[in-house]
Amino acid sequence: MSFKKQDIYKALETITAPGEGKSLIENNNVTNVVTFGNEVEVDVTISNPTLQAKKKIETEITKAIQTNVSEQITVKVNVKVEKPAEKVNPNQIKGKAIPNIKNIIAIASGKGGVGKSTITANTAISLAKMGFKVGVLDADIYGPSQHIMFDVEKAKPLSVKVDGRSKMEPVENYGVKLLSLGFFTDPNQAVIWRGPMASKALNQLIFDGNWGELDFLLIDLPPGTGDVHLSIVQALPINGAVVVSTPQNIALADAKKGVAMFQQENINVPVLGIIENMAYFTPEELPDNKYYIFGKDGAKNLAEDIKTRFLGEIPLVQSIREAGDVGHPVALQNGTVLEKAFNDITKEMVSELLKRNADLPPTEVVRITTMSGCSSVKK
Repeated sequence: MSFKKQDIYKALETITAPGEGKSLIENNNVTNVVTFGNEVEVDVTISNPTLQAKKKIETEITKAIQTNVSEQITVKVNVKVEKPAEKVNPNQIKGKAIPNIKNIIAIASGKGGVGKSTITANTAISLAKMGFKVGVLDADIYGPSQHIMFDVEKAKPLSVKVDGRSKMEPVENYGVKLLSLGFFTDPNQAVIWRGPMASKALNQLIFDGNWGELDFLLIDLPPGTGDVHLSIVQALPINGAVVVSTPQNIALADAKKGVAMFQQENINVPVLGIIENMAYFTPEELPDNKYYIFGKDGAKNLAEDIKTRFLGEIPLVQSIREAGDVGHPVALQNGTVLEKAFNDITKEMVSELLKRNADLPPTEVVRITTMSGCSSVKK
């Protein structure tokens, strides 16, 4: 009796891999075939550990070979069970998971006073009005303000039991879930913490928050590029970052550093784009006039220079400040020019995020080690 090893492989192509819809050969279940005289030994791996599954695959392989090659062949099947590789959860952090949070976006600025928190609040509301489930983490440890902007200054997150663990229930308003250090500190006292204390507080807000199911978690970062920023990229695999700047040269220089931080090889968080806030001043009595107090197109030009998307501009209008101060952000005001401006910027951000998720693998958390007093950042 004469047959070739290729005949055996061809016979095995007639067997469908369990639960795969492909043949054993196409699905790479067959790891080895040995022939000797009229004997054939087949090594095969399957993911189903049951005895019934093993017996079934042994029977099917024996029948396929004897039917398609020769009835005189003695077949031996060695079945090995291998668990399928677990799918990588992009929100898996050091053995801890934040389940059901699909996208995490950091909102950053190189310097303070450029309106980063205002942009975060209005963007979150725009996303919620689009029908998304949204949360905001106020990570501005030393100057939290989101609880004021969302008109929940006097609220306190409740403690809830989840799977036997005590967790914080985020405060919700305008369709947005919020956790902020502002809920837990005295507004009349400064927060004077070293880096490790700030990092511990952030981790509690992140991992002890009962966020539930979210399409977006926006993180309002403090200005600059310091300990809190490193703690965030160490704790969370951020999908993308948005950098806020005003048009003036000093702000742009710091914004450029902010972009550079995320683009560092060992951090490598995709920058979705730059937003120009306070782009121009329009007086209420002269709604058609534009006064470029801080310069013109600075952030737009910066985005072009560093090959980053320009997401749009927000004017310097008194009502934006007033709305934030009273806890009723302007993105809530339907049909206004300002609502449209924030809506357009939010759409641009989501568009860039979709491209990022389609083109790039999930961002990894950053592992930070300290040697001889100097921090090194590793993936």
